[in-house]
Amino acid sequence: MSAVQTPPQADRPTVPAGRFSGLLRAELHRFTARRFIRLLLLTAALVWVGALVIGLLNWSSPTPERLAAAEQQRQEQVELSAQGRAECLEQVPADAGMTPDEWCGPPIQDSDFPIDMFISPPPFSFAEQGPTGAAVLGLLAGALAFLVGATFVGAEWSSRSMTNLLFWEPRRSRVLGAKAAVVAAASVVLGVVAQVAWLAMAGIWQGVVGDGRALPDGFWSEFVGAEGRGVLLTVFAGLIGFGLTNLVRNTGAALGTAFIYVLVVETAVRALRPEWQPWLLTNNVTALALPDGLTVVVEQGERVDAQGNVFWETTEYLITHLQSGIVLTVVTAVVVGVGVVLFSRRDVP
Repeated sequence: MSAVQTPPQADRPTVPAGRFSGLLRAELHRFTARRFIRLLLLTAALVWVGALVIGLLNWSSPTPERLAAAEQQRQEQVELSAQGRAECLEQVPADAGMTPDEWCGPPIQDSDFPIDMFISPPPFSFAEQGPTGAAVLGLLAGALAFLVGATFVGAEWSSRSMTNLLFWEPRRSRVLGAKAAVVAAASVVLGVVAQVAWLAMAGIWQGVVGDGRALPDGFWSEFVGAEGRGVLLTVFAGLIGFGLTNLVRNTGAALGTAFIYVLVVETAVRALRPEWQPWLLTNNVTALALPDGLTVVVEQGERVDAQGNVFWETTEYLITHLQSGIVLTVVTAVVVGVGVVLFSRRDVP
């Protein structure tokens, strides 16, 4: 008679509970079944309709004669400003210690005087407001994706369905991987829908209450770039909301943490460590959304020049799309990655 030795639990081979695609389908079903997520999306759709109506009521398409008169007024204003700048350049002191652009400002452009400044009520201008609107929709879609990602995993913890799920699939990293993949895919869809919604809204406004102007050269490349960054920002926000909520295991706590970070931590950093502003999360989010990035003014403190004059030195720092993309990628990876590690090691109630 021989005895059979059973290997320890940790040494036993792991038997897959099912295909990863099956886990993805289950998580997708959970995602689409959340009533709060449906409510958020319905609210966003109603806000879109409300914004469309408000725009139609507050803009007005000008007649060709009124538009031509406004263009003439703008050109006169541009020429007047350019003349003033030219006179300023002739009077720049040799010992000013500043460049001509710093002393008199940059050259005047038509875009410095939007056409709606000379028309009342103003028309909607897709040529001037298209890329900016895409950036704004990207920020709004990002905020919505943050809420969706947070409430998706937060509901799992609140209802304790996370525990039940581990009886079916004990490999925790696969569980969180499937949930994160669903949130990322949903964020992509949400970001694309938001940008399409903006294009549809802008098209209606341009057709009904627009200025009728031809689009400038390079407009579509700038516009598509703004929409692409808006979709990318939506994905970052959805995953950060998902990862942060998974860390604290409660949707309300995650929203409170984000609120404290934005209003308390970043305010304290701006006051106590202004040189850290280029690395703040909200600044990098804004820089990724805006067409030209974000320029922040960093205070360097009091300085004394060669003549003994005391002045407050400041420097401008441009947060580029590349920097903001790298910063948000690192933050997203850290928040989601730490959550996966802790989920794999901590007890699940």
